[in-house]
Amino acid sequence: MNKKLAAALSGGAVLVLALSGCSDDSDDKVNDWAKKVCDQVQPQLQKIANANASIQQQTSDNSKPADVQKTDSAAFQQISQAYKALGSAVDSAGPPPVDDGETTQKEAVKELNASSAAYAKLQEKVDDLETKDQGKFADGLKGVAEELNKISTSGDQALQKLQSGDVGTAMAKQEGCQKPTASASPSGGSSDDSEPSAKPSTEPSKEASPSASAGKKA
Repeated sequence: MNKKLAAALSGGAVLVLALSGCSDDSDDKVNDWAKKVCDQVQPQLQKIANANASIQQQTSDNSKPADVQKTDSAAFQQISQAYKALGSAVDSAGPPPVDDGETTQKEAVKELNASSAAYAKLQEKVDDLETKDQGKFADGLKGVAEELNKISTSGDQALQKLQSGDVGTAMAKQEGCQKPTASASPSGGSSDDSEPSAKPSTEPSKEASPSASAGKKA
């Protein structure tokens, strides 16, 4: 079951993780906007990477349901907080100085906030799972996997639009918008934003949702 749930969690997208460095065609105003966003983004990307790492560490078939529940709950809470903060970062930066910038910004913020709410609901689902019966727990995780499939396949058109054209080019050049390497596990869902940032990677990635675990294979 753990591998099936991990696969369900691997397809989500967040605007900054699909970016890779490219040409320097953006003007100063666009670059300034991208820096304003990306400087706030890095700590949240670190949260997502750390949550992802903590869940993957709990993928053993011998993992106890209660341990898996605790780990996944904390990770989903942390990811939810990170998506909300990403939405706030894009919102507070104002519209990017490009055509239809205001509409693009508002739609991207809406999608990020929706992802935050979706992960908060997943945390509630995990918290409600029956851990004393391993079979029931595995069945419950199937439901979580189904919800995660919906999240990862739901529309992210606004985020794709935000990372296209001059704005995408400008954001791709910012280190803060590059994929981080996990450095720690989530601290029980703490809202502290002070996780240590890792050396950014220039490798583009379309994955931003975590790979999750289960207590037992289905």
